[in-house]
Amino acid sequence: MKFIDEAEIIVEAGSGGNGCVSFRREKYVPHGGPDGGDGGRGGDVILKAAPHLSTLLDQKYRQHYRAKRGSHGRGKDMHGRYGENLVIPVPVGTVVKEADSRSELGDLASSGEELLVARGGRGGRGNARFTTSRNQAPSFAEKGEPGDNLRLRLELKLLADVGLVGFPNAGKSTLIARVSAARPKIADYPFTTLVPNLGVVSYKDEASFVIADIPGIIKGAHTGTGLGLRFLRHIERARILVYLIDLSAPQSVPGAGGDPGPGATFGTLRKELSSHDAALAKKPFVIALNKIDLPEARSKIDGTIQSFERSGGACFPISAATGEGVAPLMDRLAEMVLVPPESNGEAI
Repeated sequence: MKFIDEAEIIVEAGSGGNGCVSFRREKYVPHGGPDGGDGGRGGDVILKAAPHLSTLLDQKYRQHYRAKRGSHGRGKDMHGRYGENLVIPVPVGTVVKEADSRSELGDLASSGEELLVARGGRGGRGNARFTTSRNQAPSFAEKGEPGDNLRLRLELKLLADVGLVGFPNAGKSTLIARVSAARPKIADYPFTTLVPNLGVVSYKDEASFVIADIPGIIKGAHTGTGLGLRFLRHIERARILVYLIDLSAPQSVPGAGGDPGPGATFGTLRKELSSHDAALAKKPFVIALNKIDLPEARSKIDGTIQSFERSGGACFPISAATGEGVAPLMDRLAEMVLVPPESNGEAI
């Protein structure tokens, strides 16, 4: 299924039915009086979070939604039927905004949650409503009011307990494939991951948590460089972040190209997250030093861990490819997810 996390739609609530102009006509009742009924109210447009959906694909290709209008009133004081509401299912985690002003209308973060986005028009009153002592035979009725009509912008933010962040080719997809049943594309070139992936980690057959992998972040991602800007919002809901650092990358000479080193890589990732949303830098986190199965990475383990420990970071040397060191990392993440820490913004 194609992953779509943004869509714009037009929603139109139903118009109210018109009121009826009618007069009672019965044998032996010469002055029956007005008996025109009211028009029915138009249907509302409602967005509902559906757990079986994971993408805004339907809204991407169907952009106009219209609820039923109310029926017109009829004689003999018969009121029109209310228009049927239109319920649009969207994925859990959908943020609804007004397209032009970008003002947020609601956040469907829970399964089954509903948001009324367009209210149906009121039905017009029939002429029976306007009878007075001075006007006992009104010959007019109201027209139904139009329903709300607006353009919406839908943005999907994935719901996950743990978010993986790192440079391209750091091994995020390999790690999520190692610890869950997710099977993202894995290759030895940058930006293999083009869309976010979710995986459910079963922890010792007692509990589980959800881990999210987003495309690689590079310097300048918060300004639109690479794919980071588009997908950074998918970790905004994550409770815990894992900074995945490729320990095998050759460290560059100052002023030359290449990898700046584990400490500088961590600093760049933190800066990009905080530039996108300051709240991301305050989330609890751990650091995973990946690819320790390679000789060039294993030789750096002790020095890198000591460097991060001096700055207060908790490090876990792992190999996502072989599984070495992954179990202790999952133990710590499960502990943080199942027993949330009291403080935010610190490594744990």
